[in-house]
Amino acid sequence: MKKVAEICCGSIEDALIAQRAGADRIELNNAMYLFGLTPSLGTIKLAVESCQVPLVVMARPRPGGFNYNDHELDTILADIESMVEYDIEGVAFGCLDENGDIDKEKNKKIIDVIHKGNKDAIFHRAFDGVKNPFRSMELLIDLGVKRVLTSGLNTTAERGVELLAELQHSYGDKIEILAGGGVTALNCNNIHHKTGILQFHSSCKSWRLDPTTIGNVSFAFAEKPHEAEYNVVDYIKAVEFVNAVRGNR
Repeated sequence: MKKVAEICCGSIEDALIAQRAGADRIELNNAMYLFGLTPSLGTIKLAVESCQVPLVVMARPRPGGFNYNDHELDTILADIESMVEYDIEGVAFGCLDENGDIDKEKNKKIIDVIHKGNKDAIFHRAFDGVKNPFRSMELLIDLGVKRVLTSGLNTTAERGVELLAELQHSYGDKIEILAGGGVTALNCNNIHHKTGILQFHSSCKSWRLDPTTIGNVSFAFAEKPHEAEYNVVDYIKAVEFVNAVRGNR
């Protein structure tokens, strides 16, 4: 399998920038500053119509953790039923129980809907909240998950590199492992050499000013010096990331 450069995008503009930079795959989200939420159907529609790059769509109804109540689960399922009507590659999702373990029942319901739509089931970084990564990975394999996005249960993939190597060695022939969390052009090859992982996920983030963010009241979400700005995919960072993953850097 060749190396894969996946870029995390928060808008149709981000997706088009990632495609122009040569990304192998796009993860489509909303609200990147909240670690990614479900994008609008309009965003999905435009991305499918405008991008030739495989698309994975996030199904995450709220910020915070991943212990969802029944209303939130119903929202996830309804969103996925709509998503799979589009020509996307897969859906990123993840549910944990109150103890920080994989919620087998809820995830199975989600996976059944994804597979019914003939799409790939991708478990996102909810995995980094589990207590036992080995038991959790085995359960996800049994449930039919194709890929897991993880930083090795650490704040960044670089810091979690030892566990990532163990997971790749133990399960890499049964499930795809996608390294994400602080992955950039500067460290993806080091992570590859230490783990054997071939797939990398990066936001390639920069900032853009919106002069209407702060006026009579403040609508800022970021801290100084970015309080009047919002996140976008940076074309140059994206090109550098793609080239680094492919060994052209």
